[in-house]
Amino acid sequence: MWSTTRLFPLALMLSLALLTLWLDHQVRVEGGEHPASRRHDPDYLVMNFTTTTYNHDGHAESVLSAAELQHYPDDDSTELIAPRVVQAKSDQARFTVRADRGKISREGDEIFLYDNVVLVREAEDTRPEARMTTSFLHILRDLSLARTDREVLFEEPGRSLRGRGMEYFNETRQLFLSADVHAYFEPTKK
Repeated sequence: MWSTTRLFPLALMLSLALLTLWLDHQVRVEGGEHPASRRHDPDYLVMNFTTTTYNHDGHAESVLSAAELQHYPDDDSTELIAPRVVQAKSDQARFTVRADRGKISREGDEIFLYDNVVLVREAEDTRPEARMTTSFLHILRDLSLARTDREVLFEEPGRSLRGRGMEYFNETRQLFLSADVHAYFEPTKK
């Protein structure tokens, strides 16, 4: 037979094990993850960052640079301060985009630019330089597509175009404005 002196330590250990499991469950349910894993602190910082994307022939197609890059491990996000993107494909007009801040997708093929976004398409052949300003721009580098759902202003010498929501396909040079479109054109002088 088991005596109470032998059962007491066994019952006490079982009770402590159950209490530990219950406390662990309560902490996980009420507190969520450990506080350190919820923090949004960068794990690395790069100053004067530059990366170049090359085509199959080894020619540079786009260059992304920033005054500062910060990577956050909790959500695998990358944030940029003063980003600048230059896309220079050999058969297209070169364009440069700059902003106050930005983010890069995990794969690096999408760039999100915020605040004081300015896109400049360089002059080519008979086309003058063009400038676009907005507060947000989403660039899909592989598709040569720039788009926004915010207000945009396009300016070339003697004309301007304003609207809300835009998609610009750099390869085909097609521009689509979604709403509230207003245009201004100066008459050409002969």
